[in-house]
Amino acid sequence: MTSNPRIPRPTATRVSLYLRELERRLEQGESTIRSRELGHSLGLTDTQVRKDLGHIGHLGFPGVGYRIEDLIARLRFLSGTDRGWRAAVVGVGNVGRALLSYDRFEAEGFRIVAAFDDDPAKIGQRVGDHQILPMDRLRELVHERGIRIAIVATPPAAAQEAADALVDAGISGILNFAPWRLEVPPPVVATEVDLGMSLLQLALQVRMATGDLPELAEHGAKDSPMRARSIRR
Repeated sequence: MTSNPRIPRPTATRVSLYLRELERRLEQGESTIRSRELGHSLGLTDTQVRKDLGHIGHLGFPGVGYRIEDLIARLRFLSGTDRGWRAAVVGVGNVGRALLSYDRFEAEGFRIVAAFDDDPAKIGQRVGDHQILPMDRLRELVHERGIRIAIVATPPAAAQEAADALVDAGISGILNFAPWRLEVPPPVVATEVDLGMSLLQLALQVRMATGDLPELAEHGAKDSPMRARSIRR
C-alpha cells in the first residue's frame, strides 16, 4: 500500500494493524469501539488512535466511539483492498509454494494470478491452481493480467535480479521474503519480511517478559559469555 501525501507515513504503516484488530472484533460480534479500547489492544495511546483516524478522514461519534463496520470500509477503501490487488509470486521454492497455497489472500483483498521461476525443472508444474511460468513471460503477463504487486520468495542471491525484472515489467510494489535488502527506484515500493529478525525480536521480548535477561556490565558487556570465550582464545 502506498500512502496518500496527506497521510503521515507512520499513520499509513499502522493502517494494517487497525484493520486486523477491527476485523477480529467484528467477527466476535462487536459493532462499536472507543479509541481507548483500540489503542490498548495495539499498544497505542487513545490520542494517537484519534489522530491517526482523523488523518484518514474518519471521526468517531460522541458517546459511541467508532462504528467498526464503517471504519473497516474506510480503511479498505484507503488501501485499495476493497477492489482487490492482483499479485504475482516470483520464486516457487518452499516459501513460494506456501504462499501460493495460502487461502486467506483473496479474503484480504489480494489475488495471486501468476507464479514465476527460472528453474527449468519447475516450469510447467502446478501448485494448487497455479502453473509455474518462466521469467521471460513476466513482462507480458504483468500487463495482460493487470498485476501491480509481487512477492519475491527467491534465494537471497537471486532477489535483486528478480526485483530488477519486476521493476522493468512495470510492478509498483514488492514484498520481499528473501533475506536481502532490495534496491528499487522510486516510485516503486519494496518492503521486507525478515523472519529471522522477527524471531530475534520475539526471543528478546520473551526474555524480558520472563525476567530471563542476563546482567550486563554498566559500560558494555565486558563479562558476557561471548567476550569470555574471546578472551580464552
